[in-house]
Amino acid sequence: MIYIKTREEIELMRESALMVSRTLGIIAKEVKPGVTPKFLDKIAEEFIRDNGGVPAFKGYRGFPATLCISINEAVVHGIPTDKALSEGDIISVDCGVKKNGFYGDHAYSFAVGVVKPELQKLLEVTKESLYKGIEQCIAGNRIGDISFAVQNYAEKHGYGVVRELVGHGLGKSLHEDPEVPNYGKRGDGPKIKDGMVFAIEPMINLGKKNVKQLNDGWTIVTADGLPSAHFEHDVAIVDGKPDILSTFAYVEEALKLKV
Repeated sequence: MIYIKTREEIELMRESALMVSRTLGIIAKEVKPGVTPKFLDKIAEEFIRDNGGVPAFKGYRGFPATLCISINEAVVHGIPTDKALSEGDIISVDCGVKKNGFYGDHAYSFAVGVVKPELQKLLEVTKESLYKGIEQCIAGNRIGDISFAVQNYAEKHGYGVVRELVGHGLGKSLHEDPEVPNYGKRGDGPKIKDGMVFAIEPMINLGKKNVKQLNDGWTIVTADGLPSAHFEHDVAIVDGKPDILSTFAYVEEALKLKV
């Protein structure tokens, strides 16, 4: 069932989404060689709790951490470890917050130090594909229009678009209907209406689209071992147009300060 949100509920969801955005901004300041994912997870949890939020992922279906940190060939759902980040890695940091009864769910992929040009391009194209999808979040369009836009843009650059994991509706539950795949046909799927809220999240592989799950029961990796990138925004449909509830501004400000 697709839940339509009121304007008041959308504003509460914005608060949750922006708390995630601020958390990612704090993480952006700390992503560098030698830092451990567990350290990033610790500071994220402390910030969220200190500001009246609850980490949405911790304990969700048994997940043990606040952040999903997925490094290089890990696509999503990576469990933070004590293994330090290395120069040239790329990492996806996915964070969720519950506040005022509503969820925010938002992700950014970072370069660790200086990365190879092919990886920098993967990050840029994946991020751009997210915005291509958001452009299609217009009342009267269909979910397939979002899916097609993401897939078409990523595949034009020769990348693999993950099929097994998808974006989703968002609200009082972390995962609501409808599913929002990153692949599909224009004109397919449920019609987009005012009051819908989606978490749109392209997961794009440098190589083939195929993935597999590790024995930890969580981490999804590329089948060919090549790197993957992941970006995510929370988007509400307001007055027939997309209203991005989350922001990359805190991350981008932090990254500029690091240069």
